[in-house]
Amino acid sequence: MRKFLNIKILIYIQMFALVAFAQQAPMYTNYMHNTLGINPAYAGSRNALSLTALHRSQWVHFADAPKTQNLNIHAPITQKHIGIGLSLMNDQVGVVNTSAAFVSFAYKLQINEQSKLAFGLSGGVNLIQANLASLALDQQNDPAFQANIKNKTLGNFGFGMYYTQRLFYLGLSVPQLIQNSYNGAVLANGTAAYGVERRHYFFIAGGLIDLGHNWVFKPSTMVKMTEAAPVQLDVTALFMLNQQFNFGAMYRTGDAFGALLGLQIKPQIYLGYAYDWSFGNRTFTYNSGSHEVVLRYDFQKAHSGLRAKATDF
Repeated sequence: MRKFLNIKILIYIQMFALVAFAQQAPMYTNYMHNTLGINPAYAGSRNALSLTALHRSQWVHFADAPKTQNLNIHAPITQKHIGIGLSLMNDQVGVVNTSAAFVSFAYKLQINEQSKLAFGLSGGVNLIQANLASLALDQQNDPAFQANIKNKTLGNFGFGMYYTQRLFYLGLSVPQLIQNSYNGAVLANGTAAYGVERRHYFFIAGGLIDLGHNWVFKPSTMVKMTEAAPVQLDVTALFMLNQQFNFGAMYRTGDAFGALLGLQIKPQIYLGYAYDWSFGNRTFTYNSGSHEVVLRYDFQKAHSGLRAKATDF
C-alpha cells in the first residue's frame, strides 16, 4: 500500500504544474480529429460549421488519474478566406483542475488551385485550481504538499500555420506562447511556490493514399516538444473502407501503443474511439489503459466521393 501511495504522489508531482520543466499539455490519441485544440490555423478548414467533442480517461482504474474533455467549434467566413473558432478544455488530474477557453482566428492564402496556407492566432485564459493539502500522505503536514491555488486565472495567446492540399496536410503551432508563472501559492512554511506554464511546440502531418478497391490509407504523425522534457512522437496508421469504416494502430514514443476505430455514420457525423496501453511509465502495472471517444458533427456535407481530402477524416 505504501508503494502504491508513493507512486500516486510521484504522478502528482510529475503532472502538477507547480513543478516546472515537465510536459503539461494533455495528450490525445485522436489528435487528427482534435486539430483546433493544438493549432488555431485549423479554424474553418473543414469548409463547414464543425463541432467536435472529445473525452479522454487516462490510466483507467488508477485512482485520480487524468480525465480530459475538449469542445471545439469552428467555421469559415467571408468566402472561406477567414476562419473563426472556439476551443473549450477541462483537464482533471487528481486534486488539480485546469479549465481553458480560447478563441481562434485563421486567414487562408490560396497558393494554387489545390493548396492553401493558413495562419492562425488564438487568445484566451486558463483557470487553475489545486488543493495539494487534501492529499492523504504517509507523512502528514509535509510542507511540500500544503500549497493551494484557487481560481488562478492566466491569460495567454497562441500562433499556428496550417498547409493543406487535397491529399496532404501539415501544421506547426505554439498554442500558448506566454510562459505564465504560478507564483502566489504559499507553502505551509511561508515560502512561495513557483512554477511556470511551459511553452509547447507541435508539428502535425498526414496524408491520404488510395489503395484501390474502396480502401484508403491515412498515415499521420504528431510531434510535441517542450523545454527540458523528452520529445514525444505519435505515429498513427489508419485504414478506411468505403470512406465509412476506420481502423488502425498508434505508437507514442516512451509512453504507449494502441488501437483506433471510427465510423462515418453520415457525411456529417463521425464517431471515433481509441484505446492506449501504457508501457513507458511507472503506472502501467496499476491501470487498465486509456480510453478516448471523439464525436464530430459538420453542419453541412464536408466531403463527397472521389474528391475526399486528407483533412476530411
